[in-house]
Amino acid sequence: IMTVLQTKPLSNIQAELLKLYANNLSDEDLFEIRMMLGKYFAKKATEAMDNVWDKNNLSEQDMINWTNEHNRI
Repeated sequence: IMTVLQTKPLSNIQAELLKLYANNLSDEDLFEIRMMLGKYFAKKATEAMDNVWDKNNLSEQDMINWTNEHNRI
């Protein structure tokens, strides 16, 4: 039985990161890049949540109420 592997083209981020792999980075540089990526995606998530917060006119009291809810499935 022959298995055929289908490959998808690389995403733009995969292609860009592969360019980094051509260089032998130090552990410190690799750590810094990981931190930058983490901060970038954390910022994007925060911005998205801020938009939801503003769109729905949520307040600090809403957040307090949510923390006291018991949601069990």
